[in-house]
Amino acid sequence: MPEFMYANIEREMERYGYDAVVKSHCRMCHGGCGVLVYVKDGKAARIAGDPRCPINHGTLCSKGLASAQLAYHPERLTYPVKRVGPKGSGRWERISWDEALDTIAARILGYKESCGAESIVFGYGTGRENEAVIYRIANLLGSPNVLTAGHFCYGPRIATSIITCGTNPIIDYDHFPKCIMMWGNNVTISNPDEYKGEPFSVALEAGARLIVVDPRLTRPAARADIWLQLRPGTDAALALGMLNVIVNEALYDREFVERYTYGWDEFVERVNEYPPERVEAISWVPREKIRAAARLFAATKPAAVQWGVAIEQQINCADNDRLLMFLMGLTGNIDAPGGQVLYKTPLIVNVGRFGAHHLLPPEQAAKRLGGERFRLANRFAIINPKAVWDAILEEKPYPVKMLFFISSNPVLTRANAREVYRALEKVDFMAVADFFLTPTAELADIVLPAATWLEMDYIGDYWKRHGYILPRRKTVQVGECRSDHEMLNDLAHRIGQGEYWWDTFEGGLDYILSPLGITWREFKEMDYIRGEVKYRKYREKGFSTPTRKFELYSTVLEKMGYDPLPRHREAPESPASAPDLYREYPYILITGARQPGFFHTENRQLPWLRELHPDPLVEIHPATAAKEGIKEGEWVIIESPRGKVRQKARLFAGIDPRVVAAQHAWWYPENKDPGHGWDESNINILTDNAYEGCDPAMGATNVRTLLCRIYPEKAEAGDRT
Repeated sequence: MPEFMYANIEREMERYGYDAVVKSHCRMCHGGCGVLVYVKDGKAARIAGDPRCPINHGTLCSKGLASAQLAYHPERLTYPVKRVGPKGSGRWERISWDEALDTIAARILGYKESCGAESIVFGYGTGRENEAVIYRIANLLGSPNVLTAGHFCYGPRIATSIITCGTNPIIDYDHFPKCIMMWGNNVTISNPDEYKGEPFSVALEAGARLIVVDPRLTRPAARADIWLQLRPGTDAALALGMLNVIVNEALYDREFVERYTYGWDEFVERVNEYPPERVEAISWVPREKIRAAARLFAATKPAAVQWGVAIEQQINCADNDRLLMFLMGLTGNIDAPGGQVLYKTPLIVNVGRFGAHHLLPPEQAAKRLGGERFRLANRFAIINPKAVWDAILEEKPYPVKMLFFISSNPVLTRANAREVYRALEKVDFMAVADFFLTPTAELADIVLPAATWLEMDYIGDYWKRHGYILPRRKTVQVGECRSDHEMLNDLAHRIGQGEYWWDTFEGGLDYILSPLGITWREFKEMDYIRGEVKYRKYREKGFSTPTRKFELYSTVLEKMGYDPLPRHREAPESPASAPDLYREYPYILITGARQPGFFHTENRQLPWLRELHPDPLVEIHPATAAKEGIKEGEWVIIESPRGKVRQKARLFAGIDPRVVAAQHAWWYPENKDPGHGWDESNINILTDNAYEGCDPAMGATNVRTLLCRIYPEKAEAGDRT
């Protein structure tokens, strides 16, 4: 990046009176972007991308630019509070950190003594890099129950990649893929996990061919060489159809197949069950498009799959992930320059080791909720949320008495939201750490003020698989807010875990970095550290799987009693699986399309970001809108067998007339009534969490594909003023 961008810093400091510029690392989403924080009078006054950062090369999204609006928001929680009065409608009383943590510690120790450590569930949301400390405190306590988004977000990618090829394969954008297949993802606005939109866009500008698999005409789909507009929930069938073409037209890498794969013959037999003609009937994608996409991807070297969470939030979660890895591997693009690389992390104490999984007693691990049903998830200490709600509401297989949620808002983000709400109302005691009094926090007994990324020291991207770690440097302090790591380090001492923790969490950072022989203070002076980059490592050592091969036929899943080969399963609610219901609810509803300014339930308080998206939108094809009497911009009712919500209609020709697409995670912070309108537009009022509809191995809840009907709100309640 041009040095003049750095040369401008001194001029800007002089012109605007900034006192300092701090290099740091954003965490407003899955993030990872290097930033320059301009400080004035002890406050973050401006935030810009760092052109020297290898992750984002100076680019920065709207969320990163608006970080200071979060840090200094007038309604932000900046000190601990306890609820006085009933859940959801009581008043809040300010308390000290000592009182807050002493109360939480007393509850933890009391429930452990009376009901067992398993009666205490810790939980976290996506994107705050707190998973290592949360698992550490839970495992050392003896609780096997940590409630995450891992059952249907990123966790399946890690679990299935470990049993298939050893680790998560990441696109090597540094070596410019010549073909990119974007599947269930829109990296230009969502920036998930290891990825940013910038290198994807640069690769396209350099001439990469593009295949997009998506039910919606996204901007990348509009630019694609081939757009595969599949029926929602049929990703596995489509991938098997493409693999059928690659196998039967001998477009695969013969050497890789013969020397490095396991289960080829069985795999070929399975893909032959999915010829393009059958897949067309299942997926709505024309057979010739299936063939064309398979040929383009297999024939263009190097090629890569840009995948996303949409393929994981459905009943075929684990098989979807495995099938996309098969497309990478069989075309010779696994661990290849410009393909999908199995990167090495720097020599640090990894998340699993820091999380003290090895210190959880086996007899306690055996009590993990849902572990017997969702056995692949159990192997990675991941639980299905419904198992927690059942343990609260029905006290089966044992009662859950306490919840401690950090950076999580499950009332909005988990399926069957009314059941979630009932469980949080009933649980004996709940603590929450967050930036605001969210609909979930309002049901808590104690709420702790969490620090933003601007207010903490940490090792950024510690959990990711792209091979980088970067220093996040504390820049400002707001009120009494503390990082998740600091508050749990303090709490751990109060519940008898002091020997496993540190006087301050800087000691924890030193511990993570200790294999490198450096301390946190030394790392703070660096820009980043990257693990060794080496390609096609399997030629020397094989893959880190039981067979040392790339497992098409999973020996791990076979031992667990699952089908060792991927297949297509119909969503529990679809035209094929529920034809009678389809007559009553005649549209396929998809949920979860990302908006640039929001991160799940976050940021609707921030002026810059809410201005981008003032209202929840549901996309409807113009022909469907005409049929249902719906006009552009009017409020409509979306209804499933589980309930109704309202969103504003957006007429959109880039979607099939049989499909509608609603936005997720909507609530209204400006609504000062208890709950902030959590049940008005929350699409998870409509989703189901029945075990039978979840992925059988990972427990992924099928929140992306269901059946609905849609009609003008005025048809139900009269004209709205």
